[in-house]
Amino acid sequence: MPVGIKTPSNQIKLTNLALVRMKKGKKRFEVACYKNKIQDWKNKIETDIDNVIQLEGVFINVNKGEKASKADLEKAWPGMKNKEIVEDILEHGEYQVGEKERSAELERIKNEVINIVASKLVEPKSKRVYTTGLIEKSLDQLSQQTSVQQQGDKANGASAEDGDDKEKALPKWRGVVATKDAKSQANHAIKCLMAHQPIPVTRIQMRLRIVCPTAVTKQAVKSTGKPAEKGKKGKAAADEEQQALKSVKDTILSYIEKVETDETEGAEWEAVGLVEPGSYKSLNEFIETHTKGRGRVEVLDQSVGVDV
Repeated sequence: MPVGIKTPSNQIKLTNLALVRMKKGKKRFEVACYKNKIQDWKNKIETDIDNVIQLEGVFINVNKGEKASKADLEKAWPGMKNKEIVEDILEHGEYQVGEKERSAELERIKNEVINIVASKLVEPKSKRVYTTGLIEKSLDQLSQQTSVQQQGDKANGASAEDGDDKEKALPKWRGVVATKDAKSQANHAIKCLMAHQPIPVTRIQMRLRIVCPTAVTKQAVKSTGKPAEKGKKGKAAADEEQQALKSVKDTILSYIEKVETDETEGAEWEAVGLVEPGSYKSLNEFIETHTKGRGRVEVLDQSVGVDV
C-alpha cells in the first residue's frame, strides 16, 4: 500500500443497502436494511425482521460504523427495547429508493388496483366482468382526460371558475401513486369509473336469500330505504308522509336491485335477489332488528357476474 494512504478500519462496505433514517430531537438515527426487503416489510409481505436488517442495532452513521449510544436511544425512545426501536424506525423512518425499485413498486400497486377494480365491476346488462386490460385502458383514458382538463383550466385562468359545477363535482382520476395503499386507490378508481362511465359499468352484486315469518313482513315500520336514498331532497312533504311508513316486506324489497323470486309458503315469506354489497350490512341489521332474530339473510353468491 502506498505511503500516506490509510483505509479507516471502522468503515463498513455493504451491498444491496438501503438506509432507513429517522430524526429524533437533534440527532439522526439509521438502520441498515436489504434494499429488496424494506419495501416488503412496509407492505407487510415480509414479517421476519431478521430478513430485513443487514446490521443489528441502531446507528448514527452506518457507513462509518458509528452506533448510537444507549443514552441517546433511551433519550429518544424512553423505556423501549432495541428491537422495538428498530421496528419504529422501519415503520416511520424515511428511506431512499432507486429508480428501478420505485418503478417496480409502482407497477405492483397499479396491478393490485386494477385487479381489485376488475373484481368489483361488471357490464350492467350482461353482468359480465371486464378484463383487467380493459379496466386499465379505461383508467388511462380518465387520467388523460383529467390531465387535459387541468391544462385547459390553467390556460383559461380565472375563467375556469365559471365552468360546469356538476362536472367539477365529479371525482377525478389522476393515476396510481406509490404513496397510497392499493385498496383506497381502487375504491377511488371505482367511483371515477362509475361517475364518468368511459365503459358501461356497475358494481358487482351479491345474490341473497331472505326468509321472514309472514306475520312480521306485514308489520309497519318507519323506513328510510337504501343508504343511497337517504338525504334525497325535493320531495313534497305529502309524499314523505305517505312513504314514512312501509311494511317490513316492502322495506326489505327496497334494498334489492333485482328480485328473482318472491314467494310465500305457509308461515314463511322468501325472496331471492341481487343486492349491492354496500347495502348488505344495512339490510342484515334491519332484518335482525325488526324480526327479533326470526328472519335471516343467506349469501348464495358473493359476486354475481359471468367471466369473459
